[in-house]
Amino acid sequence: MIALAAPLIYTALGGVFSERSGVVNIGLEGLMVIGAFVAIIFNLTFADTLGAITPWVSIVVAMIAAMIFSLMHAVASITFRADQVVSGVAINFLAVGLSLFLVKLIYDKGQTDSIQELFEKIDLPVLSKIPVLGKIFFSNGYYVSYLAIVLAFVVWFVIYKTPFGLRIRSVGEHPMAADTMGVNVTRIRYMGVMISGAFAGLGGAVLASTVTLDFSHSTINGQGFMALAAMIFGKWHPLGAMGAALFFGLAQSLSIVGASLPFFKDIPAVYLLILPYLLTIIALTGFIGRADAPKALGSPYIKGKR
Repeated sequence: MIALAAPLIYTALGGVFSERSGVVNIGLEGLMVIGAFVAIIFNLTFADTLGAITPWVSIVVAMIAAMIFSLMHAVASITFRADQVVSGVAINFLAVGLSLFLVKLIYDKGQTDSIQELFEKIDLPVLSKIPVLGKIFFSNGYYVSYLAIVLAFVVWFVIYKTPFGLRIRSVGEHPMAADTMGVNVTRIRYMGVMISGAFAGLGGAVLASTVTLDFSHSTINGQGFMALAAMIFGKWHPLGAMGAALFFGLAQSLSIVGASLPFFKDIPAVYLLILPYLLTIIALTGFIGRADAPKALGSPYIKGKR
């Protein structure tokens, strides 16, 4: 559950930054694709040179690449005031098409080779010694997966306890009021979108480096939209998004290990495979509680216009 939820947590946290600043980011899926693609290609290319630190360096490079890629969405939706949903969808199509074209060009086949330099699995000190729960939740996992949970609390602190977080929230709720107080709305929104790109790239890189171990057309298969749903399910709150992502991670894990569990083994496998996407639809339709988006979400800001 934690391994599958971690990429969703990272990406959902990125979505919080973008949408709290007032920019809809449907392109999280495409940004995850770029992150996964760059992380795997970098790992395969530099594994012999960098050795054991290769996976860590690869996710940093993936974050930078996705952040740069997200600039296209920022320029289109903030500077040129294009429809933010259309821009996000274009990012998704472009990311998939470009990455698969490059894979075919480099490897002359539909997917990359499998990476050999992997993250080391660890038992968390102290926590793994807790009876029953320690073995279930804190043993045989990845540092990078547990880091996602820690990072959710860090993002909560940044969003709600720092001047930068206040600016992010203010331009997403009432950009004109923020502008009159001297906040540069355009700059803050650019920063929100670029941070979301970095987090989504991190999410894609972690998924590819810990779960699939290669890159193909199915490496990122709806996880970006699950992360978007987790963000909405969590009411645009970092900790709420983390909880929703853990819930979706559990649903995904059931589709993998459900056949070996007493209650779920009698359920046809196809239903367990459908479950994560069904829960995503339920969350996006607002069935589970009312979720009020930031008031200026999706509205381009034109300075001086009332």
